[in-house]
Amino acid sequence: MSAHAINNVRGILATCHVFLKSLLTIKDIWRLYRDAYEKEPFIRLVRDRKGVYRFPDPKIIIGSNFCDIGFEIENQKKRLVIMSAIDNLVKGAAGTAIQNMNLMFNLDERSGLWHPGLHPV
Repeated sequence: MSAHAINNVRGILATCHVFLKSLLTIKDIWRLYRDAYEKEPFIRLVRDRKGVYRFPDPKIIIGSNFCDIGFEIENQKKRLVIMSAIDNLVKGAAGTAIQNMNLMFNLDERSGLWHPGLHPV
């Protein structure tokens, strides 16, 4: 895993490399991630074919409790590259505390946290 310094006041972009035992398709990866995170309201899967925001970008989620996850497959080396972006002051600290408090008191875990962020910054 590599955490990247970015040209923002806050936010973390991480890149993880996973070497696969067998080849998987993009649809296989989508299915795995959807199954794993289907009940997680603050996880968003990001992967557009073209455009500026094809992969997770910390500036999109600044001020939000979201974690954006994206991926790309390098089939020749059987490698899956996974990227994630969070706002380390919200999702990384205060937002997580609020989310946990909501769960502890049987409140909707999105209470006080369900806003899109401050983009464009």
